[in-house]
Amino acid sequence: MESNERSRPTPVPAPSAPAGQNTDAHPSAGGAPSLVNWDLAASTAAAMVAPGPKMSAREIRDAVADLRAAADASVAHVHRITGLDAARDLRDSDVLIVDRASWARANSQSFSVLMGPALQHLAETRPEQLAAANTALGGTMTGAQLGTILAFLSSKVLGQYDPFAALGGVGKPGGRLLLVAPNIVTLERELNVEPADFRLWVCLHEQTHRVQFAAAPWLRGHMLEQISQLSNGMMDKAQTISERLGSAVKALAAPKGGVDADGVPHKSVDLLSLLQDPEDKERLSHLTAVMSLLEGHANVVMDAVDASIVPSVKTIRQRFNNRGAKRTWIDRFFRQIMGLDAKMRQYSDGARFVRAVTDSVGMEGFNRVWERPENLPTEAEIHSADLWIARMGL
Repeated sequence: MESNERSRPTPVPAPSAPAGQNTDAHPSAGGAPSLVNWDLAASTAAAMVAPGPKMSAREIRDAVADLRAAADASVAHVHRITGLDAARDLRDSDVLIVDRASWARANSQSFSVLMGPALQHLAETRPEQLAAANTALGGTMTGAQLGTILAFLSSKVLGQYDPFAALGGVGKPGGRLLLVAPNIVTLERELNVEPADFRLWVCLHEQTHRVQFAAAPWLRGHMLEQISQLSNGMMDKAQTISERLGSAVKALAAPKGGVDADGVPHKSVDLLSLLQDPEDKERLSHLTAVMSLLEGHANVVMDAVDASIVPSVKTIRQRFNNRGAKRTWIDRFFRQIMGLDAKMRQYSDGARFVRAVTDSVGMEGFNRVWERPENLPTEAEIHSADLWIARMGL
């Protein structure tokens, strides 16, 4: 779940990690070589991260305690709304209340796991290219660049469920839910809403993600496989990237409409499409659909609560949804280049899909989506729920 940040005082420190959790480890799946200095990424983000809201020591303790209580209380509501029995037992995953630097460190750990298979593939298929890249960069440049990105994002994220770091030996086997305390406090103050209500409202969204992966234990492996295949495809085509970029530039420079010297009609093109082959596009489309499903489902659960659970929920929704108008041009620029606006569209597209399915066949019918990978909606089905309903025979 994403937000924006405006105030700039002292950060909320993260409490100690649970026993047995190494928050400084930066695993790389299978011992794969790395083109990124993950420790440098984490330390760069920590050095650059914007400070959080001004809070006394007592306010910090109270905020952490309140968020833990809200996280616990939200599970029962998620179970009631979704009907997923996985919400009854979430003991194989952690709930961590973190500051911005700790969120950035956690994500550098997850990225190392996600990139591990692709780097291993590169080492096995083109070791000379990997060696040359390591010699030229040593992971320093890419680590610093990633750290800069993580520093920016660390002030935007309210919470995140991370299922991947556990694959690198970090935390409990099921993953970890990260609630970024300074961002939640900053936004509740900016929106001028009741803190207890807002914290529960946020936790409903984030705990839904935790329940999704518990209800579909195959989902983490499926997503990692799809991400790895997409990354491997990009690695395999790296040698032809210059030619493809040249073709892309020529196509983008060509006038739209009319014909070229050979009488071939000009087509409207985009850079990303020209740099992907059909297999890449299919994998990316699938991952886009999955992310839309996960985010949309969490938003539907968050919005299914009424005033009996979150008394000021109508005010929170209205002010939260209207906050985009206050963003500065620089914030809008970074959101665009980092894909945050696309992520927000995933929220709305996925939510429309979930509501359309549940309105037609109920939550029990919708929950078939968690049974197996084949039941996940395609990108076309996300935009036309009737297609998914028909394919499921509902």
